[in-house]
Amino acid sequence: MDGSPCQRTRGKNMHRFFVEPSGIDEAQISIRSPEDRKHMLKVLRMRVGDEIEVSDSLKFEYVARIVAIDSDEIRATILKKHQFQREPKLQTTLYQAIPKQGKMDVIIQKTVELGVTKLIPVLTERSIASGESLSGSKLERWRKVAQEAGKQCKRGFIPAIGPGVSFQEMLPQFSEHDMVLFPYEQETERTLKAVLRTASESPQRVAILIGPEGGFTDKEAAAVEAAGGLPVTLGKTILRTETAGPAALAMVMYELEL
Repeated sequence: MDGSPCQRTRGKNMHRFFVEPSGIDEAQISIRSPEDRKHMLKVLRMRVGDEIEVSDSLKFEYVARIVAIDSDEIRATILKKHQFQREPKLQTTLYQAIPKQGKMDVIIQKTVELGVTKLIPVLTERSIASGESLSGSKLERWRKVAQEAGKQCKRGFIPAIGPGVSFQEMLPQFSEHDMVLFPYEQETERTLKAVLRTASESPQRVAILIGPEGGFTDKEAAAVEAAGGLPVTLGKTILRTETAGPAALAMVMYELEL
């Protein structure tokens, strides 16, 4: 069905949606996701004439105006097209030891807002969670949290969540990064600021490793360092696991991106 042709421009309050490139052509965007269509029509009460923001999750984002609302899709005419304007050039991966229930949601939400590229849940010796947290319904819920946070802060793409890995599976992945930062409560001399400011070359791919509530065992800490992780201190106080990741990411972004 087509709604009223009356135009309603939302300006800065335009809502953002993510659409697969197959749903975008030179002139028009087709939103076919049942979840997005339900949210647009039932929650946001959108109608023909409303303007929206759309990202293809690859390179481009658009401003478009809804021109038709059908039973299986919402169609919008493209008004503007440009490359991502808010995505950091720095690629960051957060390896987050799985914390107690509920805390990962907060970590994902805040790090997505801060510009993380990817978050990988890690099962360590002192993780409270079981191996079930590396896949299945919990991982899907975390991805949904990332999607909602990405929409809210208008990211160009939704940061990848997972797949989760064991501690031993994580270590070989360090070689994919230019720098691996390891905030560690036993490190008191080497600061994160000093490491970032004295790097011989500005890193393009940075990983941050955060431990669980009980921290890493001595054996795990030694293995991280042997694999190339740089133990650093984030300051004089000991941060909770749900605070450490966002804090470290914000510091890295301040030094290397802003």
